Order: sequence, then C-alpha cells, then structure tokens
Amino acid sequence: MAGLPAERMGWVPAPQQGWVAPHIASEFPGLGIAWVEVDAKPGKSPDAVRRRLRDLSDRTYGSQAIRLRERPIPWAYRVFYRQIGLDPDRTRTPIEQLTLERLHDGGFRSKGLPADALGIAIVETGVALRAFDADRLEGDLCIRDTAPGESLAGGSEEMLRGTLTIADGRHPVGLLFGATAEGYGVDQASRRIAVAAVQVKGVPQIAVEEALWMAAATLEAS
Repeated sequence: MAGLPAERMGWVPAPQQGWVAPHIASEFPGLGIAWVEVDAKPGKSPDAVRRRLRDLSDRTYGSQAIRLRERPIPWAYRVFYRQIGLDPDRTRTPIEQLTLERLHDGGFRSKGLPADALGIAIVETGVALRAFDADRLEGDLCIRDTAPGESLAGGSEEMLRGTLTIADGRHPVGLLFGATAEGYGVDQASRRIAVAAVQVKGVPQIAVEEALWMAAATLEAS
C-alpha cells in the first residue's frame, strides 16, 4: 500500500480461515469467511490515511461507477445477493455503497478508524469487509444459519429461521450482509480489531488476502 513504511509490512498477521455450515457450503459453493486480528483502537484517521482517501477520490469518477458492475468481483457479490434474496439495487454491495457515497459527497469522506481502513481496502479490491471487537469474540468465526428462537443481540425481534449470519463459537455476531450484533462492533473501548472478509463464488482467494492485508496494514501503521 502506498505510504506504508516497509518495516511495518511484516507485522500484519496471516488470515485465519473460518468455516461454513456444510449445508450452506453445498448450496453456495465458494462461500467463505477469513479474518485477521490487529492491535488497534478507533479514532481519527491520521494524515496518511486521509491522503489515501483523497487519492482514491481522484481516481473514482462517475463513468467508473457505471462500469463498476462489469468488474468480476463486484459482479460476483451482486450475483450472490440475488441468490440469497437481496436486491443489489436496493441493498447495495459494500463497494457500490462506498462509490455512491463518493459521488454524492464529492469525495471519500473520512469516517475515522477502522471505517477508513476498511473503506480503502474495499474500494481497492472490491472485497466485502466487516470489523468486530476481537476481544468480545469467542472461538472461530463462521457462516451459519440461525437456529429456532435465535435473535441478534440488540435486535427487537427473533430472526427468521435460516437467516445467514456471521457467528462466533456462541452466538451470531452479525447478519452476513447487514447489522452487527450489539456488543460486538468496534467502539471507543475496543483495543483489538478483527477485520473479516466474506468471500463468494467468483472472488479469488488472493483478492481476499490482499483486502485483509491492506485493511490490517492501514490499522497497524496508524
């Protein structure tokens, strides 16, 4: 990543690979989850990260946004959204949402860390990323559907049976593409951040690793 000191590059940990419930993996080949954990806390983004956002803004135009859907990785997420019943023209994929915000705001506005670190990696690679408080997770992350009576912490209603979630060893910590469970997101008390990538069919492993490395390196260097 431009601007990252060379001596810090080797500090980013190798991604951990989560598991997918067998019946879900059978229905959706290529679905996967991987994550890295880094010592970092939320806060204002440093100047180097803000410059990176400005550089990305200068390289992102309206014509590029129109062609975005033709790129293999953004297209792969759109296809998967439709497979699970989401309309990608209403519920935007992460990279499309960020691109639309850039066009609306005239640039990628800094939202602080870790949001800026994830945003940079998403825009550069197209890979869908999430952030959780690593110290509140228990066990490996996985993708599974909900059990009867299960609800998302902080949610007011029981989730429909079969809802796809990201879970740790105890509970769902977020919808696969959507809300994060209360108590598992990054807040001012967080000191260790888990950056997770959701992989779908058509998204190469090397892109997942690059996205995780890029986001983690930005957090490590901040």
